[in-house]
Amino acid sequence: MNVLNEWTALACEELGLDPATVDRDLILDLTKEVAHGVARPAAPLTAYLLGLAQGAGTAPQDAVARLTARAREWERPT
Repeated sequence: MNVLNEWTALACEELGLDPATVDRDLILDLTKEVAHGVARPAAPLTAYLLGLAQGAGTAPQDAVARLTARAREWERPT
Protein backbone atom coordinates (compact mmCIF):
# COMPACT_ATOMS: atom_id res chain seq x y z
CA MET A 1 0.00 0.00 0.00
CA ASN A 2 1.46 3.39 -0.90
CA VAL A 3 1.35 6.50 1.26
CA LEU A 4 -1.54 8.05 -0.66
CA ASN A 5 -3.65 4.91 -0.25
CA GLU A 6 -2.79 4.73 3.43
CA TRP A 7 -3.61 8.39 4.02
CA THR A 8 -6.88 8.15 2.10
CA ALA A 9 -7.93 5.13 4.16
CA LEU A 10 -6.96 6.81 7.43
CA ALA A 11 -8.66 10.12 6.57
CA CYS A 12 -11.81 8.30 5.48
CA GLU A 13 -11.85 6.32 8.71
CA GLU A 14 -11.46 9.51 10.76
CA LEU A 15 -14.30 11.19 8.86
CA GLY A 16 -16.61 8.17 8.78
CA LEU A 17 -16.43 7.84 4.99
CA ASP A 18 -16.28 4.74 2.85
CA PRO A 19 -13.00 4.93 0.88
CA ALA A 20 -14.70 3.13 -2.01
CA THR A 21 -16.93 6.18 -2.51
CA VAL A 22 -13.98 8.59 -2.81
CA ASP A 23 -12.78 9.27 -6.36
CA ARG A 24 -9.28 10.26 -5.33
CA ASP A 25 -7.95 10.57 -8.88
CA LEU A 26 -10.77 12.92 -9.82
CA ILE A 27 -9.94 15.20 -6.90
CA LEU A 28 -6.21 15.06 -7.64
CA ASP A 29 -6.84 15.97 -11.28
CA LEU A 30 -9.02 18.89 -10.23
CA THR A 31 -6.50 20.24 -7.74
CA LYS A 32 -3.70 19.87 -10.32
CA GLU A 33 -5.67 21.98 -12.81
CA VAL A 34 -6.39 24.61 -10.15
CA ALA A 35 -2.80 24.69 -8.86
CA HIS A 36 -1.39 25.14 -12.35
CA GLY A 37 -4.13 27.28 -13.86
CA VAL A 38 -5.05 29.54 -10.96
CA ALA A 39 -2.64 29.42 -8.01
CA ARG A 40 -1.15 26.71 -5.82
CA PRO A 41 -2.95 27.81 -2.64
CA ALA A 42 -6.25 27.70 -4.53
CA ALA A 43 -5.98 23.90 -4.89
CA PRO A 44 -6.67 22.88 -1.27
CA LEU A 45 -9.22 25.67 -0.95
CA THR A 46 -11.03 24.35 -4.02
CA ALA A 47 -11.01 20.81 -2.62
CA TYR A 48 -12.52 22.11 0.61
CA LEU A 49 -15.18 24.09 -1.26
CA LEU A 50 -15.99 21.01 -3.32
CA GLY A 51 -16.53 19.09 -0.07
CA LEU A 52 -18.89 21.80 1.16
CA ALA A 53 -20.79 21.69 -2.14
CA GLN A 54 -21.09 17.92 -1.96
CA GLY A 55 -22.38 18.18 1.59
CA ALA A 56 -24.99 20.64 0.33
CA GLY A 57 -26.11 18.15 -2.33
CA THR A 58 -24.23 19.21 -5.46
CA ALA A 59 -23.30 16.17 -7.54
CA PRO A 60 -19.50 15.83 -7.28
CA GLN A 61 -18.89 14.88 -10.92
CA ASP A 62 -20.82 17.93 -12.11
CA ALA A 63 -19.11 20.25 -9.64
CA VAL A 64 -15.66 18.91 -10.53
CA ALA A 65 -16.32 19.35 -14.24
CA ARG A 66 -17.44 22.94 -13.74
CA LEU A 67 -14.49 23.82 -11.49
CA THR A 68 -12.00 22.17 -13.84
CA ALA A 69 -13.39 24.16 -16.78
CA ARG A 70 -13.15 27.39 -14.77
CA ALA A 71 -9.54 26.66 -13.79
CA ARG A 72 -8.62 25.99 -17.42
CA GLU A 73 -10.25 29.26 -18.50
CA TRP A 74 -8.73 31.31 -15.68
CA GLU A 75 -6.68 34.29 -16.74
CA ARG A 76 -4.45 35.86 -14.16
CA PRO A 77 -4.23 39.63 -14.11
CA THR A 78 -0.88 40.90 -15.40
